[in-house]
Amino acid sequence: MINTTINGKNTSVDVTPDTPVLWMLRDALQLTGTKFGCGAALCGACTVHLDGQAIRSCITPASAVQGKKLTTIEAATGGNDKVGNAVSAAWIKHDVAQCGYCQSGQIMSATAFLKSLPRGKQPTAAEIDSAMAGNICRCGTYARIRAAVADAAKAII
Repeated sequence: MINTTINGKNTSVDVTPDTPVLWMLRDALQLTGTKFGCGAALCGACTVHLDGQAIRSCITPASAVQGKKLTTIEAATGGNDKVGNAVSAAWIKHDVAQCGYCQSGQIMSATAFLKSLPRGKQPTAAEIDSAMAGNICRCGTYARIRAAVADAAKAII
């Protein structure tokens, strides 16, 4: 049994300790916003936050979240997360998504990046590119992603 806090709720999940967090979320908890991409932590589609840090849920064992706080796309953009909501709004404004498959991971990485910045800091294009480098968009919307992250940073001042 894995005991963790998921999206602000204390949760006990009956999975083996070596079950990847991705499958714990999708199969055991029906939180399907987090996507499977490559299964090797190379594409970023499965990004979630563990104690505020972006992690790849496809390779992280459920045992790693024991007693910790896990945040998924469902809470980052659908609740009281000011930064997540700003990123989501910027994604819509800049029409970032084409196929949309990678977008939950992109948004989770962008949200963790913006939360890591000192208050009021406006990231450069190079900083945004570096922070988002671990997320692959097969549709190639990188310029729109960069613009959306920059806009979200301005919105959270």
